[in-house]
Amino acid sequence: MPIYEFACADCEHRFDVFGGFASRDAVQVCPSCEGTRTRALFSTFAITGAASIGEPVVQSGGGGCGGCAGGCSCAN
Repeated sequence: MPIYEFACADCEHRFDVFGGFASRDAVQVCPSCEGTRTRALFSTFAITGAASIGEPVVQSGGGGCGGCAGGCSCAN
């Protein structure tokens, strides 16, 4: 089920809503101030799992960096 992030225009509180696509367009009530002047935010995915800072994170299922089909000098 998708997670949508919202911000309240009254108190600037950010909160998440779990639900289908219709949840994004529906009026959401702020859990902090109970205001209804909320808007959906554009969220990005977090990528985790690198062994240490500075090491590349391979996102593809195969070898290479996922963006060059293995024909570049990416760390494997």
